[in-house]
Amino acid sequence: MRGNAYDNSLEVFDFPALRRVLGLTLGEPNPGYPYPQDWLDRMHAWSRHNVTFGPSPGVVWIGTPEGAVIELEIDANEVTEHEVLPRSAVTAMAAVATGELIVAGPDGTLLALSVRQGGPVEASTASVTEFLTGTTEASSLDLDQLDLTDGTRTWRPGDLKTVTETSASDPSWLKIQAAMNGLT
Repeated sequence: MRGNAYDNSLEVFDFPALRRVLGLTLGEPNPGYPYPQDWLDRMHAWSRHNVTFGPSPGVVWIGTPEGAVIELEIDANEVTEHEVLPRSAVTAMAAVATGELIVAGPDGTLLALSVRQGGPVEASTASVTEFLTGTTEASSLDLDQLDLTDGTRTWRPGDLKTVTETSASDPSWLKIQAAMNGLT
């Protein structure tokens, strides 16, 4: 999940358990309000379309405003930086079924990078198929009956109606819910 409410955040969840396996801020963390203009400029330099999973499970690719593509192997906790578009921002990225990574620059440049690696794609496909077989579309559900998670904790239906206190590490939506509950 890619967020940008108060900084450029990236959260990666294990599938199908939805356990958070990675949480990080892209660029500099939020310095607090009022936001310095130079920090805002650097924050807005990050594209909202700069993250993709590669063809191998457990690898996330992140494009930077400086033109680098970062290869992040989650389980190995290894980071490799690849200089792709020197002095030009990566504005969009996508992985395609043939194993290439498509990288776009602000001037219309498109690069196809070969990143194909071996991996247990069949196991991933089986997990997704099993998950989809046991689920229904959210539009046919009563949304008040859903369990919510931030990847670390889980809230069952009704739990959020009683939340009135949060910590600095809690997600923004939980802080808002606690503040609204405190008003009643």
